[in-house]
Amino acid sequence: MSGAQCDGSHIVTLYGPFRGCGGELAGLATAPEEYEKLLAEKERQFLARGDARASELTDLGAALDRVSAELREHTEAHQAGQAALNALAQVLGYLGSAKGASTWDLLGGGLIADAVEHNRLRSADEAAWHAQRALDVFSRELADVGVTARARLPKVDTRWFVDTFFDNIITDVMKHQRIENTRAEVERTARWVQDMGTHLRHRDAELSKERARLLARREKLLRG
Repeated sequence: MSGAQCDGSHIVTLYGPFRGCGGELAGLATAPEEYEKLLAEKERQFLARGDARASELTDLGAALDRVSAELREHTEAHQAGQAALNALAQVLGYLGSAKGASTWDLLGGGLIADAVEHNRLRSADEAAWHAQRALDVFSRELADVGVTARARLPKVDTRWFVDTFFDNIITDVMKHQRIENTRAEVERTARWVQDMGTHLRHRDAELSKERARLLARREKLLRG
């Protein structure tokens, strides 16, 4: 287009045939729902007139209801597990900071290290309260899928032994060990939640495949 000005008309010409596609695609968006409605109506007709396929369709409907309900329960349990993991990660973060301050205290950090350590432990204690609530929800959701378990977090020790009054290496070491032990227990709980989440995902995949198989069989009967 040497020397010529481009006013964009060539773009309109080029894309002109596609200007109506947006409306057509919007219409196709509801196609799956409409198709399912047609299948459901055909199923009702088969059942009403006692078609030879009615018995199997009834069994398939019951199986689909069962699998769909179980799939929903597993999905809810997995979501609760993820929420618990997020809450536990916050606890571990605060405990990790407290451990760092405790290490600094062992090296002679004094009052400043004590203050930081105490602040992080109080935050960890508050986060642990919320994490325990999330774990309780997770336990209830697990019970709905047939798993009996109740995880309990350790108590976060927030006592403050200020160096001004109690300044000796034995106390510092004891505080440090308590933080490490608490953090190790929280980590074990987090690994357990993670392992349960893996189990739930595998079961979710199995249920999804079973549901797809049942739906395919139902569709085949209704189209036959």
